[in-house]
Amino acid sequence: MKQAVLWLFLLSVLAGCGNRQFSAPRNLDNACALADERPQYFRAMQQAERNWGVPVHVQMATFHQESRFVGDARPPFRYTLGVIPMGRQSSAYGYSQALDGTWEEYQRDTNNRRADRDDIRDATDFMGWYMNLTVERNNIALTDARNQYLAYHEGHAGYDRGSYNAKPWLVAVADRVAQRADTYRQQLLACGR
Repeated sequence: MKQAVLWLFLLSVLAGCGNRQFSAPRNLDNACALADERPQYFRAMQQAERNWGVPVHVQMATFHQESRFVGDARPPFRYTLGVIPMGRQSSAYGYSQALDGTWEEYQRDTNNRRADRDDIRDATDFMGWYMNLTVERNNIALTDARNQYLAYHEGHAGYDRGSYNAKPWLVAVADRVAQRADTYRQQLLACGR
């Protein structure tokens, strides 16, 4: 009996170690409510701001657009003839929707081979790293949520080529990201965060 209880205890501890919250927070429109509901998200973004200088509100707006704060988010499947699955639209995964190759570059550059795209601490660190590269490669301020988002979505070379100019829908999305970042900034100031 003792051994069965011990095994049950160990199993529950191990199950708890791998347990992550993958569902979206309840209130995505209020930065303070989001920070209250998921304090670990807010702490991770604060750490990324300390490490990389990317303001929390810019990170929040980008995460909102990319994954709605869902840790295991993936792009939808593509279908042929409407029924035959042909795979996903890209390898994007996790909170930051980082592509496989970009994530591997981040792991190499930061010497963080154990980083996971579905871990909010790693995802915020990735975003800080990437946006700092955007400053170096594209000369976009860390506070410029609109253009940081365009470079995040299109890649540094795509941003340089102006590939977003052929995508009016993407420019509209980037404008919404900038508006959301400003709203989040004002909310965080109002609640003293």
